[in-house]
Amino acid sequence: MNKRQVWLLTMLFAAVVAISVVIAGGHNSLQAASSVGKDTLTMITSPDYPPYEFYDTKGGDRQIVGFDIDIANTLAKELGFKLKVMESDFNGLIPALQANRADFVMAGMTPTPERQKNVDFSIIYYEAKDTIVAPKGSNFKQPKDLSGKKVGVQLGTIQEQNAKKIAEKVTGIQLKQLNKVPEVIQEMKSGRIDAAIVEDTVARGFAQANPELEFNVIPSESASGSAIAFPKNSALVAPFNKVLQQMKDKGELAKLATKWFSVNAKVDAASSSAAKGGLNLDFTRIFPDIPFILKGIPITLLFTLLSVFLGLIWGTVLSLLKITNIKPLTWLANAYTSVFRGTPLLLQLALVYYATPQLTGYDISALQAGVLTFTLNSGAYMSETIRAGIQAVDKGQSEAAMSMGVSYWLMMWDIILPQALKNILPALVNETIGLLKDSALVSTIGVVEILRSAQIVGANKYIYFEPLLFAGLIYYILVMGLTFGASALERRLRQSE
Repeated sequence: MNKRQVWLLTMLFAAVVAISVVIAGGHNSLQAASSVGKDTLTMITSPDYPPYEFYDTKGGDRQIVGFDIDIANTLAKELGFKLKVMESDFNGLIPALQANRADFVMAGMTPTPERQKNVDFSIIYYEAKDTIVAPKGSNFKQPKDLSGKKVGVQLGTIQEQNAKKIAEKVTGIQLKQLNKVPEVIQEMKSGRIDAAIVEDTVARGFAQANPELEFNVIPSESASGSAIAFPKNSALVAPFNKVLQQMKDKGELAKLATKWFSVNAKVDAASSSAAKGGLNLDFTRIFPDIPFILKGIPITLLFTLLSVFLGLIWGTVLSLLKITNIKPLTWLANAYTSVFRGTPLLLQLALVYYATPQLTGYDISALQAGVLTFTLNSGAYMSETIRAGIQAVDKGQSEAAMSMGVSYWLMMWDIILPQALKNILPALVNETIGLLKDSALVSTIGVVEILRSAQIVGANKYIYFEPLLFAGLIYYILVMGLTFGASALERRLRQSE
């Protein structure tokens, strides 16, 4: 073999090896997708925790962005998946995994022994530290300085668990758990608590947006940080760990941390130039985010109208069962009403949202779960109102209809129900108004309606009152519009009397 032939064979062999590597690499990138039997992964998070995850609200956008989102997109791309992002309150993230509503959680979550009993975790992808946030001049530099103080923490977080450990060692600490970090900060600014324990990256943003606050890092006794949570025995843990380690080795995680955890990366100038004194209200800080909040109106109205319409139908059915002569049906309708009127609406909502996938296998959406829950609940209340309206109609009309041979159901539909509904219209309007305001409860399962939108803006801007007051104004305008429309309809119906 001459040198030319050797050179050609060498080049051919190198080409074959290169092609094999490319094919193998492509195969490995898709191996995770084939092992779980789907091409889209669902990530669930709590997007009220900048800079880890939060909504980009400028221009009315409804896109979740942040440190965790960038990492998740890289993971999905490297492993050959598409990514779908869902949201929930932080304390609902692990229940969502257990209910098979999501494939993994990214929310700045720290692995703890308690959490590891219920879910699996990836390797740590970011080290974090706890801080004591307090009004300037408080001089709370160490846990022992919190003796005899009221301390706020976010419910379900590692900070809550660490605060409990501190309270066991330092006497006199009173803990107050709240759902969101902005609520904790607001409690402190209102003077109801003396300090808060918050992660350092988040504390930095609040301190910059609120110059009257300071924070000091708590010396950590053990390493802690953020990891990805998975359902128990998930096939995704190993491939995720492999990609995360590669991102660490290449410095990609460090670059993303620099991008998102920069002091000025997440606080707008308008947010950090807060007025001093009084209630510290400055609505100019939320002007750019008003379109985002307004986009919650159609969702709120859709939810309310669907719930009222379906609840009215279901309530009518229940009311007819209650006045029928068939005793088992009457007993069943009364028992149903008793259960739904005797249990909290928020509990019913959580059960429908989290239990439905486990019991039926159907991945019910947050909006569907809200409509179904409010339909079942409002039906129970409306049934009593409709029953009273039916029984208020003069009995002579039903007796006359029956004497003329009109069937019972036709008589109810054509004669009794129209009169009953006209009599109970004010009560139905009150129920509708109640549903409109109670629709804010669906924010707990991730529906971005009016209240949730305002809370998101508040979390992004590190402020509290302004977005909530604006949301309250929107609710008031909607309720007044509904009341005016109902009054006009009632006057129109009275003209026929």
